[in-house]
Amino acid sequence: MAAGSAAPTSGEYIVHHLTHLNSTGHAQKSVIDWSVINIDTMFYSIVLGLATVFVLWLAARKATSGVPGRFQAAVEILVDMVSEQAKGIIHSAESRKFVSPLALTVFVWIFFMNAMDLLPVDLLPKIGEMFGIHYQRVVATADLNAALGMSLGVLLVCLYYNIKIKGLGGWIHELFTAPFGSHPLLYPVNFVMQMIEFVAKTVSHGMRLFGNMYAGELVFMLIALLGGTATVFGFVGHIIAGSIWAIFHILIITLQAFIFMMLTLVYVGQAHEAH
Repeated sequence: MAAGSAAPTSGEYIVHHLTHLNSTGHAQKSVIDWSVINIDTMFYSIVLGLATVFVLWLAARKATSGVPGRFQAAVEILVDMVSEQAKGIIHSAESRKFVSPLALTVFVWIFFMNAMDLLPVDLLPKIGEMFGIHYQRVVATADLNAALGMSLGVLLVCLYYNIKIKGLGGWIHELFTAPFGSHPLLYPVNFVMQMIEFVAKTVSHGMRLFGNMYAGELVFMLIALLGGTATVFGFVGHIIAGSIWAIFHILIITLQAFIFMMLTLVYVGQAHEAH
């Protein structure tokens, strides 16, 4: 809120915290709007993406063949987990050389973005207001633009492997002959079904991540409103509810990063399969 303004109502507080800092300088009118750039989403996703690269680079740089430290051991466990999942889904060792590191990066990046939800709701927005930034959302994955953007990136990887594994002609042939068979009368039906499948997988991939993180963000805002009540019950309830939800939310942010990573592997794996 602007400095010097009256205390906001609960509705105004929620609306304010759900408003992006965007390229127009005005409140975003809908959850997704391709006509503007959400600067806060871009900033936090890029910064945390660089943090992801730095952490993984640091782990690789400090890796030793001896007894690993806690940091190296944690990263090795994560790398082994992703590698094992990739081996069970993608049977091409050549493809795994790219897909496994991609899945690892996706998991860590999304985990970092999701973890921003654990910061106090008003911390970064209040700091931003000190510098004249009156709107700011810090959880990039709670922005449908970002979630769908990542799922579109996965779709492009899938299209690449469809063409690489099957050849352009083979993939086009599959678009018109699967899933119902190679018959001229079924070509249009097969093609429409294939397009529906691509769209459905991409949209659901992004929507699943967005929906869970958006809901979690709303719960934290409601808990913050409880702490704003001028009663001892409200203050104590705010601390207890916030602590319980934060502990539970650690599971959510980790699970959502894992699910997005696994679906990435599954979709890329499907691109390797011939119908």
